[in-house]
Amino acid sequence: MRRRFIGSAGASLLLLVSPLGRAAQSSVLAVRVWPAKDYTRITLESRDSLNFTHQLVHKPERLVVDLEGVELNEVLQSLPTKITGQDPYIQLIRAGRNRPGVVRLVIELKAEISPQVFTLKPVGEYGHRLVLDLYPTEPVDPLLALLEKITPEEAVVGGAQPPQRPEKPEEPRKAVEVARKPPEQLQKREATSTEPPPQQAARPTAKPTEEDAGVSRLITITIDPGHGGEDPGAVGAAGSYEKHVTLSVGKRLKAKIDAEPNMRAMLTRDADYFVPLQQRVAKARRVQADLFVSIHADAFISPTARGSSVFVLSEKGASSTAARWLAQKENAADLIGGVNIGVKDDHLARTLLDLSQTAALNDSMKVGKAVLGELGGINRLHKGEVEQASFAVLKAPDIPSILVETAFISNPDEEAKLNDEAYQDRMAEAILRGLRRYFAKNPPMAKSKLARLD
Repeated sequence: MRRRFIGSAGASLLLLVSPLGRAAQSSVLAVRVWPAKDYTRITLESRDSLNFTHQLVHKPERLVVDLEGVELNEVLQSLPTKITGQDPYIQLIRAGRNRPGVVRLVIELKAEISPQVFTLKPVGEYGHRLVLDLYPTEPVDPLLALLEKITPEEAVVGGAQPPQRPEKPEEPRKAVEVARKPPEQLQKREATSTEPPPQQAARPTAKPTEEDAGVSRLITITIDPGHGGEDPGAVGAAGSYEKHVTLSVGKRLKAKIDAEPNMRAMLTRDADYFVPLQQRVAKARRVQADLFVSIHADAFISPTARGSSVFVLSEKGASSTAARWLAQKENAADLIGGVNIGVKDDHLARTLLDLSQTAALNDSMKVGKAVLGELGGINRLHKGEVEQASFAVLKAPDIPSILVETAFISNPDEEAKLNDEAYQDRMAEAILRGLRRYFAKNPPMAKSKLARLD
């Protein structure tokens, strides 16, 4: 009897110390941090769904997250090393055992935040994810960020009102008219007028071209580098990420647009972080953009597919099977990047319902043709016409929108091109030439959208 008891006790002890007898513990497989001005994201990835609680603590500001049934492994211990001094919201992170079976993360903050904490089910190559999104209490306003970069003199040149309204609203308009008159007319006016000459508002080196002649105000263009952060986009055979290519081309295009005397650009993301598709559209609408240009690097199941393409939204259906497949892949970005479905924007959802009341789709086709014509000068075209499909990111109801597929990153030869800085620069220049052609024939309305804050 005693032997049986000892044997039974030994078996129980073995069960307790063996992996099968242990209280189920999850292992964190990966931790990632994506700092950005808009928000900082922390992602904890695991094989199983994580049980957690969280709370905000004030004075000093901290976010405390308790992970239940999780082992403090090397992956979690590496989390503090992923925080840099440039992170706009996180001062440092501490990770340690709080009590048996509980790992506590203490995130020391630089300022008050508005956190969103949620989980994501496995998708693609990702397992279960616990996501901590640290937003500022006052969301970053893309319009104010854009206005901060424009001096009153630059606004006058473009025809847009500066943020501070002048005492005499008519004077900037006169300055614009004077800046656009030929030199001989200016001399004649100065010789016959007794009024003091108006202040010279134009840049010394910026001379209006024939293409600029019909534009009476500053043109605002939203550039949308596809994917980012948790969403790498397509991955080439050599390991190139689409998200890096699109950001590089987007930054080059922005620099070229900003160098134009009558244009300014805004990026939906300026670093490696994820922006949900609807938020990309919302940013463009917030700055009342005249045009939305989404930049991508195509991929297909066959590595032989090649060429550049331009897409616009389709109200009826995709123009080809490949276009439909591509739209479905791009629209899945929110699943991979990770969207908090508990936060909904009903106003934005309503605005996306009806495109038929605007001329945005017709204008999208016009600018798409202009850009496609220029892309053919630097790369083979996948198709000689603008394609259409139901891309979620092109659904701004009042902004002409195009999606540029720079090349097929799934094609080894074109993947090499996409990583070449000279090719990226030529691509950005070609897109700009197409935009200039479009606006030369379709100047924006005279009313300044940029000066409005509502």
